[in-house]
Amino acid sequence: MVNIVVVLPKIEDARGIRSILMKNGIPVSAVCSTGAQTLHHLRDLNDGIVICGYKMTDMLYLELQDCLPSGFDLLLLASQAVLNDCLNNDIMCLAMPLKVHDLINTVDLMYQAILRRRRKARSRPKTRDPKEEALIREAKEVLMARNNMTEQEAYRYIQKCSMDSSTNMVETAQMVLTMMRD
Repeated sequence: MVNIVVVLPKIEDARGIRSILMKNGIPVSAVCSTGAQTLHHLRDLNDGIVICGYKMTDMLYLELQDCLPSGFDLLLLASQAVLNDCLNNDIMCLAMPLKVHDLINTVDLMYQAILRRRRKARSRPKTRDPKEEALIREAKEVLMARNNMTEQEAYRYIQKCSMDSSTNMVETAQMVLTMMRD
């Protein structure tokens, strides 16, 4: 689920947007009336969409955008005159008065983009810290010395044991070292 937060100066308007989204199957995590409330709510979330107006009671949309944690996209709801000033800001915009169809389609587009980013991040190889690399290297060296394996064979052995036991390579390397030292 993608986190969606609606922040508008009038809480009734924000609740109205939430209602529209919920009726169309798009869950909303929170409704706020200030930028500070929004930022407080976002601090425990990884990513999502913030739907806001041009001006909250405590800040403008640009200030909110500058404070957003990475992974959050902003959808600005404002008059066409304001939107003309927003070009090239990496902000998705919708002109007021709002058309429900445009809102739903835009939020869905942003929702799908976040899901794609998540899939892409999961498919990226994980990086190990130097301690973990050293542990795997030590386990390979022990296997190479004791079992007369090449470096590639030792790596494949650790990798296969890792897959067979459903543990990560670092844990498997630790097991190899523990078993070989006894």
